[in-house]
Amino acid sequence: MLTILPETDGDLLAMRAEGVLTHADYTEIMIPRLEAILAEGVKGRVFFEFGPSFDGWEMRAMWDDAKFGMKHRKDFARLAVVGGPGWVEWATRLGAHLVDAELRTFPEDQRAAALDWVRG
Repeated sequence: MLTILPETDGDLLAMRAEGVLTHADYTEIMIPRLEAILAEGVKGRVFFEFGPSFDGWEMRAMWDDAKFGMKHRKDFARLAVVGGPGWVEWATRLGAHLVDAELRTFPEDQRAAALDWVRG
């Protein structure tokens, strides 16, 4: 399940992932919000926080993520990834080579620092 956080503002989309992310999370929540930001002609900023119950992605949701990411690989300024299991940091570092944006991972106790950085 994906939740839009109150820190969302302007070119920043802040989200929290819990449980398993689904195709509907991407097509009904994330992608429309990101496309609205990009339609403003600005580079987007993403704050993505993993909650303690996060348990991965449906296969179709992984495909949605990959497709959107490749289509918009040059359309983001900064992406902050907070928390999550150890493999999330590894996957994020690998994904950083596929996008033309600054991407950083933060431990969950550095949430405020991650928000400051992604806004910067």
